[in-house]
Formats: sequence, C-alpha cells, structure tokens
Amino acid sequence: MTKELIFALIGGLGFFFFGMKTMSEGLKKIAGERLKTILNIVTKVPIMGVFIGALVTCLVQSSSATTVLVVGFVNAGLLTLSQAISVIMGANIGTTFTAWLVSAMSVFKITHYALPLVGFGFALNTFGKTKNSRFWGQVMLGFGMLFIGLGFMKDAFVPLKESAHIKEIFVTFSDNPLLGVLVGVIFTILLQSSSATIAIVQVLAFNGVLSFSAAIPLLLGDNIGTTITAQLAAMGTNVNARRAAISHTIFNVIGVAYMLFFVYNGWFIKIINIVVPGEITTVNVMFYIAISHSTFNVLNTIIFLPFIGLLEKLSIRLVPKKEDAVEMAPQYLEKHLLNTPSIALEQALAETVRMLGIANKSVSIAVKSFFDHNLKGLKPVPELEQAVDNLQSEITQYLIELFQNNLTQEESEELPVLIHIVNDAERIGDHSENIIELTERKIENKLTLSEEGSKQLHLMWNELHSMMKETEKALKQDDLVIAQKVLDREERINGLQVELKQTHVNRLNDGTCNLKSGIMFLDFVDNLEKIGDHLSNIAQGVLGGMRWKTTEILKK
Repeated sequence: MTKELIFALIGGLGFFFFGMKTMSEGLKKIAGERLKTILNIVTKVPIMGVFIGALVTCLVQSSSATTVLVVGFVNAGLLTLSQAISVIMGANIGTTFTAWLVSAMSVFKITHYALPLVGFGFALNTFGKTKNSRFWGQVMLGFGMLFIGLGFMKDAFVPLKESAHIKEIFVTFSDNPLLGVLVGVIFTILLQSSSATIAIVQVLAFNGVLSFSAAIPLLLGDNIGTTITAQLAAMGTNVNARRAAISHTIFNVIGVAYMLFFVYNGWFIKIINIVVPGEITTVNVMFYIAISHSTFNVLNTIIFLPFIGLLEKLSIRLVPKKEDAVEMAPQYLEKHLLNTPSIALEQALAETVRMLGIANKSVSIAVKSFFDHNLKGLKPVPELEQAVDNLQSEITQYLIELFQNNLTQEESEELPVLIHIVNDAERIGDHSENIIELTERKIENKLTLSEEGSKQLHLMWNELHSMMKETEKALKQDDLVIAQKVLDREERINGLQVELKQTHVNRLNDGTCNLKSGIMFLDFVDNLEKIGDHLSNIAQGVLGGMRWKTTEILKK
C-alpha cells in the first residue's frame, strides 16, 4: 500500500464515521423522546418488537445505538428480556438500510452532490430558525460527509484492482469462507461499526478488488463483530441487561454458523440469484451485497422468532443471576388483580415494602463506604437506586390504573397515602446518591474527620439505621406501635442534628476541624436528617391512613 492510499483510506473512514455520527445525532434529535416512546410500546407480541427494532434502527442509522438503548432499557427494568430480544432481532434487519444507502453511489453520482449538501446542511444547521430545521441541517451535513468519505475510500481502493497479491488474498475468502468470517469479525470489532465494514466491502467490490462470493463471508463476520458493542454497553449493568447483550451474540453467532453451511455449498448465492435474478457486475454488486445482508438478517429473524423463549433460557443459563443481584422489575404487581382492588392494594403494598427495603439497603451501603473511606464499596448503589426509581414508576402507574376501578371509600382514602409513601421511599434512595458524592469528595480531597466528629456521625447513623428497620417493619406489618417508635426516633435525630451542628461550630472555632471537612460533615448530617424526615412521613402514613390486613404476601 502506498502512503497516499493509506492516508485516503484513513481520511475517508474519518469522514464516513463523522458523517454517520452527525446524521445519527440529527435524526435522534428530530425523533426526540419518541424513540423511547416507540420502544416502550413494545408488547409481548415478538413480531411487534422486531418491527419496532427495525424502525428505530432505520431512524438512528445504527444497530449499535439501538442495542445499547435496549440494554439501557432492560437495565432500567423498562423492557423484559424477551421483549429486548425481539427488538434486537429487528435492529439487525434495520441496520441493513445503511448498505442500501451506500449502494446508491453505484447508480447515482451522489458524491458529486455531497459537497453542496454539506454546505447547504451547514447553513441550515447554523442559520435555521427552528430547532427542527437545524436538526435537518445536521442530518444533511452528516449525509454529505458520509458520501465524501465513501468517495475517498472508493478512490483509495482503485490501485488495489491491479494488485495480483491483494486479489489472491480476497480469492482465499471465496475458497475458505471461515477465514473471511474471521476477518469480518476482526474488522468490525476494530472499527466498532458494522456499517463501516459493510461500506468498505461494498466499495472494494465496486472497484473490482473483491468478488461477490468473497464478500459474503465478510458480511457474515460483520454480523458477529457488531455484537461486541452491546457487550461493552452491558458491562457493569444488571443481570438482565447482560443477558440481552449475550442473546444478541448468540442470535448472530448461531445464524452465521448455520448460514456458513449454505455458503460452503454455494446455496446462499443461489438463494440471492432467486431473490434478484441477473448477472452480477461491478455496477450492481453493491446492491447484491446489500440484498445479501438483508436476506441473511431477515431469514435469521424468521427462523429464530418462534424460539425467542429458548434463546431467553439459553441467555439466562449463560449469564446466571448472582445471589445479591437486584431484581429491577416488579415482583407483586399483577395486572389481572386490578379488578379486585382489595387484593391489588395488598400487592402494591408488598411491592412498596420491597422498594423501601432496596432504598434502605442503598443508603446503608453508601454510608458504610463513607465511613470505610472505600469507593469500591459504592459499586452496587447506582443499580439499587435505579431499581428504586423504576419501582416508583411501576407502582405509581399500577395505582393510577387501580384508581380507575370501583373502589370503596376506605380504599379510595388509602390509595393516595400509598402513593405518598412510594414517593418518600424514592426520595430515601436519592439520598444514597448524595452520600456517594460526599464519599467521592472525601476521598478525592483527602478529607478527614476528627475523632469526636466521627463518633457523633456514627451515633446519628446508628439511630437512623434502627429507624429504617423499624419503618420497614411497621409498613410491612401495619404495626402502629412500631410506627410510633419511628416518630420518637425522628425527634431524637432532629435533636442530634442541632447538637452535632453546634459542636461542629465549636470545633471550627477551636481549629480542630478544617473548613472543607466541616462542610462535608454538615452535608452528611443534613442528608441523614432528611432521610429521617421521609421515614417519619411513611410512619405517619401507617398511623394515619394505612389499615392493611397482613397477608401471606407480606409474611414472605
């Protein structure tokens, strides 16, 4: 390879990636929150998930973006694993749209219009009067840069047409498809874009460097390589998100494995010839590669669609649940019980007790890490807080649906009380994030507490920790005596807050505590006191409006 070829290839890829990113971001901004809405309306009908996955991927021009979004939704408990699998299948189909887009350059001299498109898109993006017009300008700008990049790559590959050595390498892919698949996997992992890999394959074929039969294994490998992005996105997420990512890999790996049988026998190319009969030339080879890409993903989805349940079980087996893993989805909110309000309210209470337990655990871990001066101990907190946020949304929605049924007077009075309790439990979880920030500040700035200050914080925390346990127990058992104890503790915590602040001022005056450590001390005290306020609100709810009958659900 000459220096000019390498530079043109690197620059072309740069333009292609930047153009794809710019266009994708513009499309996301145009779609806005509708993307989330589209994914949230996925039903239990798998074909609907496939359709939505394909649609969203066409909109954002990136299967990686869709799968990352899906992993995020599973992590937040907004999608079940089976729903996520169907959306990912659709994303595999949707991503083939980019190959069709790239194919346009073999018919239309679209690169001739790329520069004017960049100029017009930039002008619209800069001077557009409305947000939407500026976003469309961004899309046009990205579209133009994408094709400028393709133009550079096309010109860079022209000299390779005359290289017998390069042709010999690519002929090997026709004779040994498994090697071609491996190269496709590696290229896609390195580029982190299946669209870029397919575009390079199409441009090579268009220039006569790569035969159609040699291109097939490369695009199959591309489908495996693209799953790495989802795997990376799932790192550090909950178990279901990791299962969604592994299902993407299983789906594509198994699909490529059985499709290789058809490739080795020459049947795959025969299938493509049946789909689109005619002679394959350098003029139309880009379209044939796009057709092959779409055909593989559509066939693979059709074959796997009836086996989503099996794919889900395999993912669960490969990514087992840890003993301390947090279940994001509700455990007690059965929709079919909404027509029986009394039982539905008990179910909602059981879920609220579970939510409060998670919030309390989140705070306890955060406080322990603060005292232990240990950032690693904070690792579970974001997941716990996310679970609390998700449960607040799910329980509130369940209660709103329940409110639409015929309720007794007592049930109508209890329901808003429970909603307030749910909100207080969520606010308790929020304070764990505040304590995380204090812990990070403490460690990063190497702040220390005086021996007296540390003892006082431990004293206040021990009081609050007992209060948390008692509140959870009072709510679970509808115990008015324990609820009253919670309120008594809240008075003691308020007294401790005043006392600790006063002694802290004394330490500042004595010079036994520096200012930054002092501010951290006060923030920590205030967070504990506010958690106490939310716990007392829950206890007041038990005393004032909750008259639940203890059920077997709550005894578990």
